[in-house]
Order: sequence, then structure tokens, then C-alpha cells
Amino acid sequence: MNAEIGEPIDKGIEQRIQNSFHRQGLMAHLGASLHSVRRGLVTIRMPFRPELSQQHGYFHAGGTSAIADSAGGYAAFTMFPDDSSVLTVEFKVNLLNPAQGDALEATGKVVKSGRTLTICQLEVFAVSGHRRSLVAIGQQTLMCMVGRQDAPQKPLN
Repeated sequence: MNAEIGEPIDKGIEQRIQNSFHRQGLMAHLGASLHSVRRGLVTIRMPFRPELSQQHGYFHAGGTSAIADSAGGYAAFTMFPDDSSVLTVEFKVNLLNPAQGDALEATGKVVKSGRTLTICQLEVFAVSGHRRSLVAIGQQTLMCMVGRQDAPQKPLN
């Protein structure tokens, strides 16, 4: 029987996701962190900083889209073979409301996992205290790159 989306994952898979996430210079630059990692379901959290804002003081759509892309990518990666890596083929994000709050949380959820291509649903919420407000939704296609591991980590200057 196949595991269901949202079930806990093996510690080895979780460590592989953590290691790959920490290779991403952009996520470090944005101050983003993995908040939750489950089978086919990953949440990334990004706290607000003035450097992440646009001219009206909201989170910039670039940061919003970046964490959505990574959340979906890692959701797919939880379901890929050990000797593989993940690469985004395309994604679309609709911005629904101004993204303002203490942080953003992006969730990627696998809709269909295939041998080569995987489709994910993306949601981004603005979080203020215990309030969550949906600010963006999207869809993404990812490629499973079998036999190709992540590139070695380069030092961040």
C-alpha cells in the first residue's frame, strides 16, 4: 500500500530535504526556513523584514513566489528516489491579497506524482499572531532528475 500525502516521512528522506534546502542561497538570503516536512506536503516560513517589502510595505511578490516554488519543489522531492534531485519546469502564482503580517507560510502539496513530472498545488498565507490570511495560490510542474544529485554546496559570501 502506498503512503498518503501528509503522512510522516522517513528520517533519511527528511534529512535529504533539509540538506538540499540548506544548499539554497536564496532561501538563506530571504531568512526562510523549513517549517514542516511530510510526504508530499512541505511548508516554508519566511519572517517579515523591511528588505523583503515592496513600495507599499507589503511582502514583495518575488519573495512570496520564491518560497512557494521551494515549498512545492520539496513536497515533490519527498516522493522522489534517493538518487535524484528536483527541478522546477514551470509555475504560476496568483496574488490574491496584499501580503502583510509577521511572516509568510508557503505550502506545497503534491497533486500527482509521476515518474518524470510531478504537479503541485501552492498556497501562501500571511501570518499575524494566530490569524492566517490566504495571499497567493499557484500550480507547479517539477521534474524528477534521476541519477543526478544536488550540486555540491558553494560557500555563501
